[in-house]
Amino acid sequence: MKIATWNVNGIRARAAQLCEWLQRDRPDVVCLQELKATTAQIPAECRLNQYHAYWHTLKGYSGVSLHVRKDLFAVDPVFGHPPFDMESRIVHVEHGDLVIASVYVPNGGKDYPAKLAFVTSLSDWAARLTAEGRHLILCGDMNIARAEIDVHPKERKPNAVGQRPEERALFETLLGSQLVDLGRQFDPENPNLFTWWAPWRNLRARNIGWRLDYLLTSPAIAAQATSCAVLADVGTSDHAPVVMTTG
Repeated sequence: MKIATWNVNGIRARAAQLCEWLQRDRPDVVCLQELKATTAQIPAECRLNQYHAYWHTLKGYSGVSLHVRKDLFAVDPVFGHPPFDMESRIVHVEHGDLVIASVYVPNGGKDYPAKLAFVTSLSDWAARLTAEGRHLILCGDMNIARAEIDVHPKERKPNAVGQRPEERALFETLLGSQLVDLGRQFDPENPNLFTWWAPWRNLRARNIGWRLDYLLTSPAIAAQATSCAVLADVGTSDHAPVVMTTG
């Protein structure tokens, strides 16, 4: 199975690129973030017949979606939102004991306490699902660089939002013993593993970026994973897709 996540930074601007990428790589599950469109504004070419889809949108801001290939499950998937969802930031699908979520954590630049509250609630939710015996895959833009290695040295700033100690501590709480960071499972010491680049000074081409986009999975799913790759060659969003495969 192939599961992908991508912050498209505007679905209308990235419609053709999304279709081209999906045709090329054919992921089974696709999680998108930062749609910046209402459901009515989603381009027709993005409404792909081969996927069950849930568009969780907000005009010109935020928004996430979740797409499941129609031949993946024997029955139609059930989509929903946890109680702490705000500003169309999380949608999940349940299939038996498996829960997959597309997540867009607030940036925190305008309302830092709201970001911390969201991540705290996300952590509590993940812990509850784990306690219930569920397997979890969290896909998306966490807007937190997990550790110093996840920010290029030229971008490291002690009090920058996304790099603050309390954010990183919350991220580790989210992981706890319940989730595995697949990016680091497969590439634990790579100092150049980034998924976001500020859109100026040719930073993407120079790979001066941050790692903000993650696939976090329950240990049992991580044990079945065979790869987790950043597709830095795909699209013109300031984020790159990240794709995991399982055996």
